[in-house]
Amino acid sequence: MDLTLNDAVLGVELSGIRRFTVLVRNTPGACALTIGEPDQNTPEAVKEVAKAALDANDTHYPPGNGYPYLLEAISKFEEEAHGLRYSPEEIILTIGATESLFIALSTILNPGDEVIIPTPAFSLYESITKLCRGVPVNLPTEGNRFQIDSQALQAAVTTRTKAIVLTSPNNPTGCIYTQETLNAIHDVLKDKPIFVLCDDVYRTLIYTDGYHSFAEFQDMRDRIIVIQSFSKPYAMTGWRLGYCLADAPIRDRMQIFHQYSVVSAPAFVQPACAAALAYDTAPVVELFRRRRDYVYRRLTDMGLEVQEPEGAFYMFIDIRKFGMASVTFCERMLREGLVGVIPGVYFSTEGYMRLSYCYSDENLKRGLDRMEAFLRTL
Repeated sequence: MDLTLNDAVLGVELSGIRRFTVLVRNTPGACALTIGEPDQNTPEAVKEVAKAALDANDTHYPPGNGYPYLLEAISKFEEEAHGLRYSPEEIILTIGATESLFIALSTILNPGDEVIIPTPAFSLYESITKLCRGVPVNLPTEGNRFQIDSQALQAAVTTRTKAIVLTSPNNPTGCIYTQETLNAIHDVLKDKPIFVLCDDVYRTLIYTDGYHSFAEFQDMRDRIIVIQSFSKPYAMTGWRLGYCLADAPIRDRMQIFHQYSVVSAPAFVQPACAAALAYDTAPVVELFRRRRDYVYRRLTDMGLEVQEPEGAFYMFIDIRKFGMASVTFCERMLREGLVGVIPGVYFSTEGYMRLSYCYSDENLKRGLDRMEAFLRTL
């Protein structure tokens, strides 16, 4: 019997980031600085709300897009914290930011449509684009301090361009797009039928003043989709909760994919989401700022080239001077130095490696000490 599978599925591999992380975890004695998951636990106050919801038997089907009280809380939070005005009817509570990205691209892409992805970038964007039968178009930024060059963007736009994904703060660089960069992107796209997906999941974790999101360009509101997550700022990665904001006509179509893929987010976690929005994340931001300063100093003292991150919790380190492919370099450092980071090629940028500093101070020191010792052998 000749069984065939979906060509889109056959054309996508499992995450290289996950594969390399498993390799690190399976290396006896290795110190892992790989995954972007806060080492803190979900705040007790947030967990208690979920427990109370379970005790109150909030275990039945909720409304598909989320309970009205939560959508109202998200709407209020986004306006007060970020200046974004989206009504509850323009919001969908999703199974993590991943589902938000999936239903957004599923809604807007037809086969062959192109999605511009500034690189380095989280590999998820390319994979979801391919699964939706779109065509990912990489837009390298490493030669411009990880900012988007307007001429390069203009050159990447074709008659098939349907969307661009903007991630600021960025994973893996920690870079924040400047207002000049945002204005330049706006100038290129403002009169074009191109959607802008603003993956702003790290915007709570910023270490500089004057942050702005592309979502603030309200003249393009009908083409902007904002992606958010509870995972990073509230240490809720395992809860798998996020949400998306979109102009009503787009949101109304996105909910079709949402309904037929997951139906809804679980009922009893939704009160906890509302509680999380009221949680003060300032201490968490200061913790990561301190870790950033420590890791950045250690890396530069080692003679490594790295741009100081302005947000998120990653360092994207230039290793081109060592003359090795990033996988080769990281495999050697793991095998010989017993410290694991992620090869840059998994972010579509060769010659770099990503270090996550959302680990304990003790683990960071241990890992950096081992890295320093390994570099002395090269």
